Formats: sequence, structure tokens, C-alpha cells
Amino acid sequence: MPNDHIPQEQQRQQAEGVREKAEDSRQDAEEERESTEGHRMSAESGRNEAEQFRRLAEEAREVRDQHREALETVRIEGERLREAGEMARTAGEEARAAAEAARLAAMEAVHATAETLQATLENMKVVEEMRRTLREIRDVKRLDSN
Repeated sequence: MPNDHIPQEQQRQQAEGVREKAEDSRQDAEEERESTEGHRMSAESGRNEAEQFRRLAEEAREVRDQHREALETVRIEGERLREAGEMARTAGEEARAAAEAARLAAMEAVHATAETLQATLENMKVVEEMRRTLREIRDVKRLDSN
């Protein structure tokens, strides 16, 4: 036997040392396995959190895109309203100008009517004067014939 020259007590101590080293190595390996498992769980947790953040970021992008589209719709609607307001203002100006032209035409018609009435009155005065003259002539003839 190769270990025959080593005393038995020393062999026992060596075996005990080897067992202790083996136990220490086993404990170290167990601790390393637990540590590795902890790291694995931590890494998995980190990946889960990263995935959750990625989903949140995607949702935030979608919300931002929806807001951007809503703002563009509001901007377009505002532009349409501005154009409609401008058209209404232009139509109002045209209506005001037409009303002013109608007022002026009505005033001219009133003046023309007044002038016509004045001319008619003067003609009536002339006719009445002619009748008076004719009556006077007739009365004078009657007196002369008597």
C-alpha cells in the first residue's frame, strides 16, 4: 500500500482535512449556486422591468401620436373656422355695400318722386290758371253779349 508508510493518525487527519476541504468546497459551490440563482433572478427581474418600461414607452408614443393627430385636427378645424369667418366678413362687407347702394337708390327714387310731384303740382297750377283765364274770358264774352 502506498500510504503504509504514513501513520494512521496522520492519515485520519489528512482524510479529515480532505473531507473539510470537500465540505468547504461543497458549501462554496452551494453559495455560488445560490448567488448565481440570485443573479439569474435579478437579471430576469431586470429584463421584466425593461420589458415593462418598453411597453410603457410604446404606450406613451401611441398617446403622443394620438395627441399630435388631435392637435392637427384642431389646427385644421381652426383654419376652416378662420376661412369661414373671413368668408362671412367678406359677405358682410358685400351686404353692407349692397345695402348702402340700395339706400342711395331709394333716396334717388324719393328725390325723383318729389321732383315728379313738384312738376305735377306746377302743371296743375298752370292748368288751374288756364281754367281761371278761360272762365274769365267766358265771363267777359257773356257780359259783352248782353
